[in-house]
Amino acid sequence: MDYYKVLEVSSIATEEEIKKAYRKLAHKYHPDRGGDEKKFREISEAYQILSDKEKRAQYDKYGRVFDGANQAGFNGFDFGFWGDQFRQGGAGFDFEGDLGDIFENFFDFGEGRTSREEDSRKSHDLEIEFRVNLKDILKVQQKKIDIEHFVICPRCNGAGGEPGTKVNECATCRGLGKVQQVRRTFLGSISHFAKCPNCDGEGHIPEKPCNVCRGQGRIKKEETIEIKIPAGVDTDQVIKFKGLGDAGKKGGKAGDLYVRIVVNKDPDFERKGDDVYTNASVSLTQAALGDEIEIKTLEKDILLDIPAGIESGKVFRISRLGIPRFEGLGRGDLYVKIQIRTPKSLTKKQKELLNELKKEGL
Repeated sequence: MDYYKVLEVSSIATEEEIKKAYRKLAHKYHPDRGGDEKKFREISEAYQILSDKEKRAQYDKYGRVFDGANQAGFNGFDFGFWGDQFRQGGAGFDFEGDLGDIFENFFDFGEGRTSREEDSRKSHDLEIEFRVNLKDILKVQQKKIDIEHFVICPRCNGAGGEPGTKVNECATCRGLGKVQQVRRTFLGSISHFAKCPNCDGEGHIPEKPCNVCRGQGRIKKEETIEIKIPAGVDTDQVIKFKGLGDAGKKGGKAGDLYVRIVVNKDPDFERKGDDVYTNASVSLTQAALGDEIEIKTLEKDILLDIPAGIESGKVFRISRLGIPRFEGLGRGDLYVKIQIRTPKSLTKKQKELLNELKKEGL
């Protein structure tokens, strides 16, 4: 589901345009006014994501993201967009509201820039690919995976300094984490604040950096972690595991782990949404006379009644033998396409019998 298409706006729509589109569509499809309840829910979900800057940014990078930390039946989602910094500006600038942003983006200064730079301990999210077989997604799975990421330094516990040593105030910025700078532009000299180069924006410096992490407060380590893969996942679906990414510098907040699912192709089954398609072959006599044949499903073999006189290409639908629905109850269906086997070589006896049938008009 494309949230922008649901709200009938472009991917560079402003907050006001999104709000206006939501109000219009919500009024049109509201169930209390006789509208489509399903459509109304989709509109509300899209607005919930696109009206939130952080969720909209996350959605742009990962699309719809399942929250792997949710233990209540896998119905909780975390969505969002990672857009570029000019997305909200549209085709032009409002010189009353955007002049500061122009200077910030082109000259790399301003309070907005400073606040971003001050967060020097910000962690990084990780994204990995995880492959599963089609038959494995019929139920929830607990999987152990090995990942290499930054973890909190065990010696300094993330502080960055040797245990028992002092942490001193940075003499350059006097604990502020930023220093004032003056830049010359075509408009003259402009003063602004930038991240302190001496303490990297921390405001303080350990008297003696940790011998293990060299003052970073974190080290690289390979770990085995356990993740939960919900039933019904599909290729390119992303599951978010909060706090399992890289640890932040010097006690900073840990990033998240994003697991992108790839469902391996199955030699016997083709998936289309929550439905599964397969083929079954019958002989000439089975097709003419009818029979009961054994067919494969994702879970076990079952018997299928073949009526007399069936034609090649006939498709049977078997309910609830497809893929479990990821966002709700129930399952898709299994579709079995019948193919009549034409023998490539015949014995003398078989040829005689077929010639007799031919004489009878068959």
